[in-house]
Amino acid sequence: MKLLNAGRLPAALQARLAAAYDLTTLSEQADRAAFLAAHGADFVGLATSAAVGADAALIAALPSLRVISSFGVGLDKIDVAAAQALGIVVGYTPDVLNDCVADTAFGLLIDVARGFNAADRFVRRGEWLKGTFPLGRKVSGARLGLVGMGRIGRAIAQRSTGFEMDVRYHARRPVADVPWRHEAQLLELARWADFLVVITAGGAATRHLINAAVLDALGPEGYLVNVARGSVVDEAALVLALQQRRIAGAGLDVFENEPQVPAALMVLDNVVLLPHVASATHQTRQAMADRVFDNLHSFFATGQPVSAAPAA
Repeated sequence: MKLLNAGRLPAALQARLAAAYDLTTLSEQADRAAFLAAHGADFVGLATSAAVGADAALIAALPSLRVISSFGVGLDKIDVAAAQALGIVVGYTPDVLNDCVADTAFGLLIDVARGFNAADRFVRRGEWLKGTFPLGRKVSGARLGLVGMGRIGRAIAQRSTGFEMDVRYHARRPVADVPWRHEAQLLELARWADFLVVITAGGAATRHLINAAVLDALGPEGYLVNVARGSVVDEAALVLALQQRRIAGAGLDVFENEPQVPAALMVLDNVVLLPHVASATHQTRQAMADRVFDNLHSFFATGQPVSAAPAA
C-alpha cells in the first residue's frame, strides 16, 4: 500500500507508517511537481498535518487517492470539499487534544491577567530591588466569553467552574446540550466578557472574525485569548488595541503568519506569546500520532477511519 507523507509529522510516527506502508515523503523530492506528475497516481493514502494540509492541487495530483489522515484537529488547510467530492475520506485527530488545548487556554488566561510572565522578567531584570510589581486582574468570579462551543470550548467551560466564572458563548447556533448561555451577537458577548477566549474553527468563514470592533467592545479592562487559528484575529487591529491599551491584554498561541510574529507584539508586556504549543505534550502528541495511524489502518480494513471529518 503506497502512502505519501506531505506533512510535518513526528519522527516516531513516520517510522511507524514506514513500517506498515510503502511510505514516500514529499519534502524529500528534489522537484515536487515533477515527482507528482510522474508518480502521483501510485498513492492511495496521504498522511499530512494540520499545519501543512492538502490543497485542491495536491489532491488532484493524486488520482488514486482514497484516504487522507491528518495530524491535528484543524481542517482549514485541507480542501475537505474537494476531497469529499472525489469520494476521498478525510481523517483527523479530534478529542485526544481537547484537554491540553483547554489547559493552555486557561494557562494563557491566568498568565495575562496576573502578569506571571511579565513578573518573571521583572524579577530577572533585578527590578524587584527597586519597587513592586503592578497589580493584576482577579480571574476567579470573572465573566468568560467563548467564541465557539465545540469539544474544546466545552472543556474550557468545564474548567471555568473551578474558578466560579460566569460563562456565555457565541456560535452560529445554540448548542442543545450545554448549560451555558448562547449569545447570538459576538459584539454583545465581547461587551459582556472580562475574558474572550477564541476557540472556533479557522478558514475563510472566520477570517478576522475578531476585528477592531470586537476588540473595542471587549474594552480597556478586557482580555483576549486565542487558541484557535491566527487567521481568526485581525492581527494588525490587535497590535493597535494592545499598544493603545484599548484592551487590557492578550494571550496568544497562534498567529496569522506563523512562525513570523510581529515585532510590535514582542515588546509589549501586556501580551503572552506561545509558539503554537497548545497540544504540545508528550501524552497528547502520542495520542494524535496513534489516531493518524489508526485512521489509516481502520480505513484500509473497514472503509472508515476512526475519526472522519464532517461533511464540508
